[in-house]
Amino acid sequence: MDMGIKGKRALVCASSKGLGRGCAEALAAEGVDLVLNARGPIALEATAAEIRAAYGVDVVTVAADVTTLEGQTTVLAKSQGVDILVTNAGGPPPGTWSDWDRDDFIAALDANMLTPIALIQALMPAMINRGWGRIVNITSGSVKAPIPALGLSNTARTGLTGFVAGTSRQVAGSGVTINNLLPGIHETDRAIQLDTGVSNAQGISMEQAKVNRSATIPAGRYGTAQEFGAACAFLCSAHAGFIVGQNLLLDGGAVNSTL
Repeated sequence: MDMGIKGKRALVCASSKGLGRGCAEALAAEGVDLVLNARGPIALEATAAEIRAAYGVDVVTVAADVTTLEGQTTVLAKSQGVDILVTNAGGPPPGTWSDWDRDDFIAALDANMLTPIALIQALMPAMINRGWGRIVNITSGSVKAPIPALGLSNTARTGLTGFVAGTSRQVAGSGVTINNLLPGIHETDRAIQLDTGVSNAQGISMEQAKVNRSATIPAGRYGTAQEFGAACAFLCSAHAGFIVGQNLLLDGGAVNSTL
C-alpha cells in the first residue's frame, strides 16, 4: 500500500534505536524525510547514516535530551514545518507507591506527559495552517491496564492520554490527527532491562525470563520494532485521516480487555 506521504517531513524522538528507530525506518521507507533525535550522538549518527543509505531520504540529526527545556529548544529549532511528529521517551524507573516522592512524579510528568505536550503545542499550529498533519505518541499498554511496578509511567502516560483525547477532537477538522501507540513488550533494550530485573530477582537465566514472559502473551512472543514501525507509518499516512484520538495496542494480546 502506498501510504501517500512521500516528500513529507517528520520529527521522530528517541529514534536512534528501539521502537523510535522502527518508526523512523518505516516512515523513511515511504519516502519521508526525517529529523531524528536521541541523547547519544554516536548511536544517532550511525542510525542516520544507515537510514540515508537504505532509503535515500534526507535525515537531520539532533543530539539532545528532549525531556529538558534546553533539549526541546534545540530539537524544535531544526523541526519547524514538519508534517509528522512522533513523540517518544523512555519510561521512568519501576518501583511501588511508597518509593516515590514529589520530585519523582515531577520527573515522570516532565518526560512522559509534559514533553510530548510541549512538542505538540509547538509544532501543531503550522500543521493546522497547512491543513494536514499527523501526530503519534508512543505511550504504553499501561494506560489500558496499569502495571503495578510502573506506577510513575501509569500516572504520566495516562495524563498524556487525557490531553490527546480532548485535543485531538478539537483539531481533527483542520486535517490534523493525533493518536497514541501503546506498546507491550518488544525486542528492545527495555525488554532486556525488564528481563534482567526478573533474572536477578528470581535467580533464573535471561533466556528463562524471556520464555516466562512470552508465555503471558497470547501471541507467544515479543513484538518487533519493524511491525511497530509499520503501525506508526499507517497512522501517519494519508489513509488514516478518520482515525482520531485513538489508543492502539500493540501487545500481542497481553492486555485482556474487550474494549
